[in-house]
Amino acid sequence: MTLDALGEVVGRPASYLSQLENGLNDPRSSLVDALAEALDCTPDDLTDPAPATRRDFLEIAIEEAQGHPSYAGLGLSHFKPSTRTPDEVLEHLVTLYDAMVAAEAAAAIRPGDEQRQANVEARHWMRERNNYFPDIEQETQRVLETVGYDGGPISERILTDVVGHYGFTIERIQDLPDSTRSITDQRARKIYIPQRNKLTTRAARSVVLQTLGHFVLGHRDSDDFSDYVRQRVEANYFAGSLLAPEREATNFLTAAYDRRDISVEDLREVFYISYEMAAHRLTNLATEHLGITLHFIRSDDEGVIWKAYENDGVPIPAEQDGTVEGQRLCRMWGTRQAFGSDDAFDLHYQWTETESGDYWCVTSLEVDRHPPHAVTVGTDGSQAKYFRGHDTERRLVSRCPSPSCCREPSRSKSQRWRGAAWPSARDRSHVLSGLPTERPSFSKFPGVDMVEVYEFLERHSR
Repeated sequence: MTLDALGEVVGRPASYLSQLENGLNDPRSSLVDALAEALDCTPDDLTDPAPATRRDFLEIAIEEAQGHPSYAGLGLSHFKPSTRTPDEVLEHLVTLYDAMVAAEAAAAIRPGDEQRQANVEARHWMRERNNYFPDIEQETQRVLETVGYDGGPISERILTDVVGHYGFTIERIQDLPDSTRSITDQRARKIYIPQRNKLTTRAARSVVLQTLGHFVLGHRDSDDFSDYVRQRVEANYFAGSLLAPEREATNFLTAAYDRRDISVEDLREVFYISYEMAAHRLTNLATEHLGITLHFIRSDDEGVIWKAYENDGVPIPAEQDGTVEGQRLCRMWGTRQAFGSDDAFDLHYQWTETESGDYWCVTSLEVDRHPPHAVTVGTDGSQAKYFRGHDTERRLVSRCPSPSCCREPSRSKSQRWRGAAWPSARDRSHVLSGLPTERPSFSKFPGVDMVEVYEFLERHSR
């Protein structure tokens, strides 16, 4: 049917239909219905954005490529493929263009690139050793034996004695700067932390021991982000290995393994630590002592990853450079499904079928955070039998990174709402390990207001 003939049927001039055909104008939905009826097809057939053939895709891609600034900067004349241009030539041109764009993206200097690379390196470093640090375990076991620890949660006396063993004291104060969790006066050997009305007892134990870990492990000031991230990982590990000691925690986990009833929640309760620290501690010990590989994810209520670790092969979304922080998880994963559960305070168990295999996980929500966060621990299908909740009947299928899985709205909803919806985005915070993109040249402590720190020490040293 010619455009003239079609125009007579739908009551539109051929020139207008030509504009529609070439994407230069948008029709009303009533005209789409009329065109579909005249052409003996459905409106969906006409509005489907997918090219009908590979040839169509290539021709569209070449046209769009020539509008890219980098392509235009080459000074080439406009190229319009003819019917005689072989498909192979078009494939070569599109592939070269894609490679050019990818190379530019990889070479571009973006805010936070140093932090991104540091996080990627740290994750590889942790995976290589299965997130187990024997030297730190030995040091914490030694000091616990020295101060007379005899099992169970670390008491206030044991904590004070451990800090004192290394020559420090703890002082709670009210005016700690907002940009800090603690401040240490290395001359007076004092660790300042907030009063109990600002920092709970459980959180204070972690902060004190994480701070102490920097000095015990011989960390030094560094203006290198890789060193900064490595030191944070080691200090956090030091705190975890003191609050849930290796021997006691391993005995506890081994008994649960034999019963096929491993639970992060139980580990949390037995050693009086946070759910996140219990999850980290499980990843520290499970591979080394039980032979179980795991994954750990902290994400917010939009599925954006803040932290992640895996040695079980779970397909965590990542950028080309390996960065996972800031990536969005599939809507089908338990980490995101938990936010839609009937009881936000209940543990969410789920099986997820992926292209890489089946994975089981348990997710706990931290609804007191803003925005709310989810902490997930999981493993592959062959090892899930050792965990409480492995018998859950909740099963979903994830086909990400395919856009058709959950990243694109359905065709029917797109047709109904495209052009009518106008959302306003929520403000977001930087999620790259809490590291800011700017840092004064005189400060080797990212994210810390050193003016406030020095003023604080001046006040408390008098």
